[in-house]
Amino acid sequence: MNAIVDRQIACEENGYIPAEEELTLWASEALKACKVEGELTVRIVEPNESQSLNFQFRGKDKPTNVLSFPFTAPAGITTDLLGDLVVCKVIVESEADEQLKPLSHHWAHMVVHGCLHLLGYDHIEDDEAQQMESLEVDILATLGIANPYEDLLDKEL
Repeated sequence: MNAIVDRQIACEENGYIPAEEELTLWASEALKACKVEGELTVRIVEPNESQSLNFQFRGKDKPTNVLSFPFTAPAGITTDLLGDLVVCKVIVESEADEQLKPLSHHWAHMVVHGCLHLLGYDHIEDDEAQQMESLEVDILATLGIANPYEDLLDKEL
C-alpha cells in the first residue's frame, strides 16, 4: 500500500528536513501495515505554529512534536485523502537529541505515529497505547529502526 505525501515546509530550512521521498516511505510503511492507501500532507513548522494549533485544537498552550488532523469527507464523497500531519522541526530535533536517537529515526517515528492517528489509532487508554505502540514498533522495524520506546523505558528505570 502506498502513500502520496505532499511536503510543506513552513520553517527555517537549516539542518535536516526529510525529503518528500523519505516522508513517503515512512507513511507508506504505516499505511501498508494497516492495509490502507491514501494521501496526506506533512507540514513542517516552527514552534509558534505548532503551539498555536496545539492550543486551538487540544487546549494545550505549548508546541508539540506532531499533530494529526484526519480528513472526514462529506457524505456521498469518496476520497483517498487521509488528512494532515503538522510536525514541529525544533521539537523533533530536541527530542532526538535528548533521547540520543538518530534524527532521521525520530522523524520516521513521528510520521508513523501521526499516520496511525490519521487512521484512528490513539493512546489515551492504556490498552490503546499498548496496541498503537506495538504497531509503531513493528512498522519501524520494517524500516530498520529500533524500538523507540525501549530507550525511554530504560531511562525511566
